[in-house]
Amino acid sequence: MDNLTTLKNYSYSGEKIFEKAQDFLPINGTDYVEFYVGNAKQSAHYYKTAFGFQELAYCGLETGVRDRTSYVLQQGKILIILTTPLVEESDVARHIAKHGDGIRVIALWVDDAYDAFEKTVLRGAKPFLQPETLEDENGTVRRSGIHTYGDTVHIFIERKDYNGIFLPGFEKWETEYRPSPMGLKYIDHMVGNVELGKMNEWSDFYQNVMGFANLITFDDKDISTEYTALMSKVMTNGNGYIKFPLNEPAKGKKKSQIEEFLDFYNGPGCQHLAVATDDIVYTVSEMRKKGVEFLYVPGTYYDSVKERVGIIEEDLEILKKWGIMVDRDEDGYLLQIFTKPVEDRPTLFFEIIQRKGAKSFGKGNFKALFESIEAEQARRGTL
Repeated sequence: MDNLTTLKNYSYSGEKIFEKAQDFLPINGTDYVEFYVGNAKQSAHYYKTAFGFQELAYCGLETGVRDRTSYVLQQGKILIILTTPLVEESDVARHIAKHGDGIRVIALWVDDAYDAFEKTVLRGAKPFLQPETLEDENGTVRRSGIHTYGDTVHIFIERKDYNGIFLPGFEKWETEYRPSPMGLKYIDHMVGNVELGKMNEWSDFYQNVMGFANLITFDDKDISTEYTALMSKVMTNGNGYIKFPLNEPAKGKKKSQIEEFLDFYNGPGCQHLAVATDDIVYTVSEMRKKGVEFLYVPGTYYDSVKERVGIIEEDLEILKKWGIMVDRDEDGYLLQIFTKPVEDRPTLFFEIIQRKGAKSFGKGNFKALFESIEAEQARRGTL
């Protein structure tokens, strides 16, 4: 019988969360996130320059791979792969043709990739990658994969018997251009957008197929403005290392950000990555210097921060200068800011987050954030 692991007693706005996650699928963390992009070499330069990622590994024609090129970048515990097709008829090419640049793979680090595949498929997951073993002179990596919402997939990675740079088939990647890191530490959470009426279906998938639990639910009263609304469920695994908020649109006077994403991405997909830092002022100021664009936060937002949040360590005027928002729960507070879309399509973006004890997701900032997003939608003519 599968063991049950009780989650921590989280509390949000007075609501206690006593959920249990079926810990039949131990996950040690996010292994990597793979983007399918139109030009991986140029994308790699962007993420090095603008986000401070460091070069790590490469595969392509020079390493014997004929259908794609992949660059692996790292910062802190974050690993991203940027992959471009080299042939017309390929999964990578079809994904880009449909979605534009976007996230295809969310890889999870597990103890046993074969067991993870067997147990999730037994519970109803659709297979994506049959269990396989990759090997080179540095050891072996076992992996497998399943489908999830839209064209997004999870690949289970087991690397306890591998000492290489990344995965078999990759070689070390070095250039003379090595900009400094910008303080990004790890992936805090990853958000998926799904169609109207599908949020519960996919939250049930994560609960029943992968053993996750519902950490918190936001309805359209929590996440709404005068014009748009959405609903969200945050799913988490037993140890809390993986958090997947799932969003669906709710009825409103105008087109919500979720509907805009679904229209331009041509279906469900990963909307944004929240990446953690220990010094958000430094990280954001450096990213702004390198050309990263962030959502505008009205100056009036800061008029009520002291009353709403209370005492914080940071200088409020400096936070206002950089457009960093603040929110508090009973465990502490957090600081967060959101980039504008990093692609030409209004789809994928990043959240920069620093937690000072808070375990929540910035509920007190939702209204200001969504009004900023609506202002961008209005400029694009898609509101």
